[in-house]
Amino acid sequence: MSAFNKAALMTCTMAMRSIARPTLVRSAFKTSGVRSLATVADTVFASSAAPKKPLAQTFSAPYQFDSEAPKAVPAALKLKSGHVFTGTSFGAPMSSFGEAVFTTSLVGYPESMTDPSYRGQILVFTQPLIGNYGVPSQEKDQFGLLKYFESNKIQCQGIVVNDYATKYSHWTAVESLGEWCAREGIPAISGVDTRAIVHLLRDQGSTLAKLEIGDEVLENKEVVEFPNPNIRNLVSEASTKEVYELNPLGDVKIALIDCGVKENILRCLVARGAAVTVFPWDYDFNQVMDQYDGLFISNGPGDPRAASKTVQNLATAFKNPAPKPIFGICMGNQLMGMAAGLDVYKLQFGNRGHNQPAVNMQNGRCSITSQNHGYALEDSVLSAPGSVVQGWEKYFVNANDGSNEGIRHLTKPFSSVQFHPEAKGGPQDTEYLFDEFLNLARAEKVKHSQKPFYVAEPLSVSKKVPAEVIA
Repeated sequence: MSAFNKAALMTCTMAMRSIARPTLVRSAFKTSGVRSLATVADTVFASSAAPKKPLAQTFSAPYQFDSEAPKAVPAALKLKSGHVFTGTSFGAPMSSFGEAVFTTSLVGYPESMTDPSYRGQILVFTQPLIGNYGVPSQEKDQFGLLKYFESNKIQCQGIVVNDYATKYSHWTAVESLGEWCAREGIPAISGVDTRAIVHLLRDQGSTLAKLEIGDEVLENKEVVEFPNPNIRNLVSEASTKEVYELNPLGDVKIALIDCGVKENILRCLVARGAAVTVFPWDYDFNQVMDQYDGLFISNGPGDPRAASKTVQNLATAFKNPAPKPIFGICMGNQLMGMAAGLDVYKLQFGNRGHNQPAVNMQNGRCSITSQNHGYALEDSVLSAPGSVVQGWEKYFVNANDGSNEGIRHLTKPFSSVQFHPEAKGGPQDTEYLFDEFLNLARAEKVKHSQKPFYVAEPLSVSKKVPAEVIA
């Protein structure tokens, strides 16, 4: 063996010894009760049958650990198709009915559960572990909007998860997911095969379901009547009952029709300097549009055909010889399409999640979008020769199933998208659409006033510019 090889072998041997016997430095650090590192137990699962044993080290709340085994309460998800999935309850001890749907979102269960578009539905999470970062407080931002939720209560009828985290950890958390559900009267079930449920919903379509809680769920064999929430006017249930205003000193005035609006939609408007007046879903905004620079149609739950009054009002607005800019999101897209003369249809299982690809038909770019809808526009007539729907074109198209993701008018400042550009849980690739809409509204204001105006800067809001990936 050469001298060089011997030296190399000795070096490798010394290196391996250093790896095999690492220096331990863990003792140099001391643990401390830092909230972001603490694991907090779900008190809903704490059993009160046996006395609690004192802990060797005492922490102040909420760092108390409860080592006692939870009391298992049986629960079952019963589908109208006849399938039954059994598990354990971790929410409110009551049963509920709804339409079983699934979301592929990996994060953001507080935002999803408080999204008014989920009203009337039992939400199945495909993400296996849910509840690990707890539930934040009802804290509000500088505009008076909720910082961590999309509305002031849970909107879905119940939730279904594979593995519920009975201990959570997050710096914003004030309670567990189970405590939140129990406090708001929402049933929740854990320990079921959510993959099997999703396969069923994808193959046979979204179906009606019932969440049953209690010891008798397995013995209860009676035929269940499944009420359909989509026959109700869920838009009316989710909409505001009175007019209110946000950021009244904004430089441009927007009238927003609330079909079940999310808090972050309002935030995206007022943070960009707009003064927003929120109207009920059936308010005839045509009577007051001379006081506003633009019109916004929000998201909402259920069948869009229930909001026929909004469709009629939009059809009138489209005929205005001096139209103001109009923009719609989610149900707003469906309502604008119906007012233009398009039909709607129910998707087999809907598009819900944070990973839906939408292709911009103007430039061919594909954006990853957040979505939550069970209905879609039938837009095939837009490209058909001699179509009765004149002046409109496809704006965005879903790259997965080809369903409509937006429409726009060829000559007037009207456009809408099916996805959510404001997605609180992300992605934010298409948030620029708010800027485009407000720029049109400001241009409209300049055209009528014939004088420049001051554009307010957003208050403590960091705007993310979408990065373009060049192949």
